[in-house]
Amino acid sequence: MTGTNGNPTAIGVTGCTGRMGRMLLAEIAGTEGCMLAGGTEAPGSRFAGQDLGEFVPGGHGPIGTDAAALFATAQAVIDFTTPAATAAHADLAAKHGRVLVVGTTGLGPSEEAALRAAATKVPVVWAANMSLGVTLLGALVREAASKLGIEYDIEIVEMHHRAKVDAPSGTALALGRAAALGRGVDLDAVSQRVRDGHTGARNPGDIGFATLRGGDVVGDHMVIFAGPGERLEIGHRASNRQIFARGAVRAALWAVGQPPGLYDMKDVLGLSS
Repeated sequence: MTGTNGNPTAIGVTGCTGRMGRMLLAEIAGTEGCMLAGGTEAPGSRFAGQDLGEFVPGGHGPIGTDAAALFATAQAVIDFTTPAATAAHADLAAKHGRVLVVGTTGLGPSEEAALRAAATKVPVVWAANMSLGVTLLGALVREAASKLGIEYDIEIVEMHHRAKVDAPSGTALALGRAAALGRGVDLDAVSQRVRDGHTGARNPGDIGFATLRGGDVVGDHMVIFAGPGERLEIGHRASNRQIFARGAVRAALWAVGQPPGLYDMKDVLGLSS
């Protein structure tokens, strides 16, 4: 896939020297139809000014700290940074008319509002998990929840590395929303995230979450439908973070040329109903 007029799509990366940033640089460099438009880091970063070629073969040009300059030159920008930075980048995407692909997790109401505002002017692809497999998992969870009655209790179990700071994971919450959508209920009204002490019996219709942290686990997610006499388990295990970079680049290529709107990976894969 290429950009307009058959030219490669110019994609920039914010937070380009972080763990995900470096994987994104490598994915862009290795994907046909892409070219690296540049990368930025936060002001004061020790990597500022270093050449991109030190981080990805074929990269050139200094790593900048001016995100506005990156948005001025790239057709699409991929953002796996922090909630506050993502909100600022959403404003820049709208100002410069650029595609924005967001994989940042832990967004609060104000950051989510910034993405929604930008999506009225430009295409924004926002997903808690850019994995193609997890996207399909969400579709399966929604379908199962719509077919199985309330007598099937839904529990979502996730495990990540010891350094992850938010819980439940953004992916777990997205799976919960998929299950709630399948049942036609509001997740906030049925979510059960904490159990400790004498909790009493489980409330019918609740969607429960269990969070595990330890080691260097990239990301494991399991959705359990526990019914009378049987249990259905649908899960996904990530063994390499490159799957997230691969999905993000695919999303960027897809979004260039789309009308303004807030999209997710289901749209990218043609799974939206």
